[in-house]
Amino acid sequence: MLSYKGVHIDSGNTSTHAVLLLHAFPLSSEMWAPQLSMLEAEGIPAIAPDVFGVEASPPKENWTFGDYIEEIASLLSSLRIGGVSVVGLSMGGYQTFELWRMFPQKIRSMVLCDTRAEQDNEDALASRRDFIAAVREKGPEEAVARMLPNVFGSETYATRTAAVDSFKRIVMRQSGAVIAAAMQAIASRVDSLESLETITCPVTFITGMEDKLTPPPLAESMHRKVTGSTLHLIPEAGHLSNMELPERFNALLLKHLRQVTPGK
Repeated sequence: MLSYKGVHIDSGNTSTHAVLLLHAFPLSSEMWAPQLSMLEAEGIPAIAPDVFGVEASPPKENWTFGDYIEEIASLLSSLRIGGVSVVGLSMGGYQTFELWRMFPQKIRSMVLCDTRAEQDNEDALASRRDFIAAVREKGPEEAVARMLPNVFGSETYATRTAAVDSFKRIVMRQSGAVIAAAMQAIASRVDSLESLETITCPVTFITGMEDKLTPPPLAESMHRKVTGSTLHLIPEAGHLSNMELPERFNALLLKHLRQVTPGK
């Protein structure tokens, strides 16, 4: 069973709705700490699982997003969670698309953050293969060195050092093999562009205006393809907008949740 962090989750009772938080690469459920704290204060059930090999989730070789979503579905069933508002950031967004393909009946709404729908092109795949080889050889330090210059907005590097330190700490707790396996899963994902036009649930897009890895035009393009969706761009935030400006992110997330679950 996957490890997870949760608030207001009682496996003895059937919950009609919970928030499912799917974390970015190469992080863990810990990245959602500011959101879990807010959701706990608001009395909203929420769960943030860890991918294979991260925290206490069992490792798995050559896993795919399909494998992970099967485990997510089992976890939700074991906790008697019937439906979710799924919040996916970066890699978590890719997993959200997979959840929609495999178990659309479980999704009440989506919040897609700092992510993309299209499959990698050959240049991107070559870069991922190089990353995998380097991290297997040199360990998590290599992942930090390669990613850290690109994941945050300029103001975060200058003044929000707690977010930068948290990123380093979470990545350094993982092994090179675990990080490489997650990157391989990213590289093997299927294209989700056609899936965008099939999404019928409420969708909110949130992206940092300084996101270098999945820049705002990608979010704007997805927004145009999902009927009735909402788009928010967060100034002074990069690729990890939920960690950089958690109060702003939380306000947007809570606005979405209140719209899809009136009275909560």
